[in-house]
Amino acid sequence: VIGSDGFGYANEAGKWIKIPQVGSVNIGNGVEVGANTVIDRGALDDTIIHDNVILDNLIQIAHNVEIGEGTAIAAATVIDGSSTIGKHCQIAGLVGINGHIDICDGVIITGMTMVTKAITESGVYSSGIPHSANKEWRRN
Repeated sequence: VIGSDGFGYANEAGKWIKIPQVGSVNIGNGVEVGANTVIDRGALDDTIIHDNVILDNLIQIAHNVEIGEGTAIAAATVIDGSSTIGKHCQIAGLVGINGHIDICDGVIITGMTMVTKAITESGVYSSGIPHSANKEWRRN
């Protein structure tokens, strides 16, 4: 789905009011978009996917996101609103990127990483947590 409204709501006296999403989606040349990937339109500005970006299946790209040229993103990744991904980045599967985060050029993010703050230097970043029995996990 390309150009759906972003998740913009305000709570007024216990009632959710939809905030109009008036931006668009700009997709560059040579972009691949996998099945069931969602690219939300911008709230005020546009959501921008630059040239030669490869998007796998089941990716959520929220409103006002910008993805730099030549970046590849694997399945089940979520990029929250108003984040910027640099050029020639590689983002593995099941990555979560919080909103309003800037990621510089040439970054590699390994699977299941949760990005909660800006990445200002190129390199490889990881934070995945392997599974364990619930009883053991609760002790931590």
